[in-house]
Amino acid sequence: MTLPSALDPFLRFAQALRRAGFAVSPDQTTDFIAAIGLLGPRDMTDIHRAGRALFAIPPERLAEYDALFRAVFLDQVLQAPAEGDEEDEVEAFEPTTESRVIEAAEEDSEVGAEATVEERLGQRPLQESREEALRRLLRDAPALLPRRRSYRRRTAKSGDRIDMRRSLRDAARRDGEVLRLFQSRRKTRQRRVVLLIDVSGSMKDRSEALLQLAHAVVQAADTVEVFTLGTRLTRITRALRPADSGQALARTAQAVADFDGGTRIGDALSAFLSVPRYAGFARGASVMVLSDGLERGEPDEMIGAVRKLSRIAWRLDWLSPLAEDPDYQPVTSGLAGVLPILDFLGNGASTAAVTDHILTMARRT
Repeated sequence: MTLPSALDPFLRFAQALRRAGFAVSPDQTTDFIAAIGLLGPRDMTDIHRAGRALFAIPPERLAEYDALFRAVFLDQVLQAPAEGDEEDEVEAFEPTTESRVIEAAEEDSEVGAEATVEERLGQRPLQESREEALRRLLRDAPALLPRRRSYRRRTAKSGDRIDMRRSLRDAARRDGEVLRLFQSRRKTRQRRVVLLIDVSGSMKDRSEALLQLAHAVVQAADTVEVFTLGTRLTRITRALRPADSGQALARTAQAVADFDGGTRIGDALSAFLSVPRYAGFARGASVMVLSDGLERGEPDEMIGAVRKLSRIAWRLDWLSPLAEDPDYQPVTSGLAGVLPILDFLGNGASTAAVTDHILTMARRT
């Protein structure tokens, strides 16, 4: 099938970002094109901002993003830095042969203990797991996950409203004589589950097990959305959909490009909330952040994003591997600041602990 020529610059832009080391998945490219169609952009600024939000561009790489945007959409020329350059610069050359040098901003925040803000991209092979906790999750989650009342109704022996349609249909079969009034009540359906998984360097020992658990949740629940957080935001729901765990984890390993890198939870959550489609996933959902909370960005950014997220979610839980100790208290500025906002801060040190939390969420509320 031949694609419309109007899509060519948008596809070339996504390819240019990938070649430059940005983690841009095919899913994000599709969402970018869809967002442009919904926005009906008035000028290039709207397209620039939509791409920045959807691709979750980290602040220190905005100069590179701007240069690539100008190269693709404004036909400007980029010069690659020569090997051995000591300064971290991005130089964009205008058609007039004038050039402008933009220096990358330096980060000196010390709000996280062992986390790093460094944009260090990397991929990692993921192995299948045969833990009993995952088998229990697959078996019990369909019945134990939280449910919500639907607007649809069903016939019930003991309902809260007369089912007039069925009652009249029954009376019509009896020449208009009403012998029984049927009752109905609202149906229930599973609440959406949203998992936000930290894959930064400080979570290196837990991120693989959490992704294996996320695959089990995707298979067991009716509606699930899964994102990874590090130096960027990556949606991996589609990658985890294959029932075969080996295939799903291989696809996930290819999709996530910031394994074991820096930690900017606030920026990633802000990117999540800035995309209306993603924010809509969290509305009325059970949202779980699986992270140690060692934020290296601005704590106010993280606190503000968590506050917004808590307003739209049904409940917001944070599971940290550091909370295995019953006397655990958050020490980072970011996590301490969001503690009063959270519905629950608990143990995320093992697959069994996270599974127990997921299967008891309905009873906790």
